[in-house]
Amino acid sequence: MATAFSLAPLFRHSVGFDRFNDLFESAARNESASSYPPYNVEKHADDQYRIVIAAAGFQEEDLELQVEKGVLTVSGGKRDAETTGVTYLHQGIAQRAFKLSFRLADHIEVKAAALNNGLLNIDLLRVVPEEAKAKRIPINASAQTRLQ
Repeated sequence: MATAFSLAPLFRHSVGFDRFNDLFESAARNESASSYPPYNVEKHADDQYRIVIAAAGFQEEDLELQVEKGVLTVSGGKRDAETTGVTYLHQGIAQRAFKLSFRLADHIEVKAAALNNGLLNIDLLRVVPEEAKAKRIPINASAQTRLQ
């Protein structure tokens, strides 16, 4: 059952937030997406985040991380029994290929990634440049400014 709703009231007093509309639409489309492998998104401080992905059975060379246009993509390739030299009598640990995508907010950077005890930890940090920080704008009554 699809639910249609308008975001127009949210954007009435906003400028340049077109990306949020895309984000909401993307979330609505991916609501039924696969949840493999399981993952957590953690907040460790105001500007520090971590994504933890359960990557049991994967090694570093089986995993790939890529950031493009504000989207972090984590993918893992399926390991073939032929390449591992193992014949499974029972395989209960899933090692199927996967692809997870995370849309990053402005100024979020991937700082590190490490695979420990079957968990892929991806550390993220918000780095706000000086020009993006709040600044006070003086009001000069004698100067006239015009948009051209």
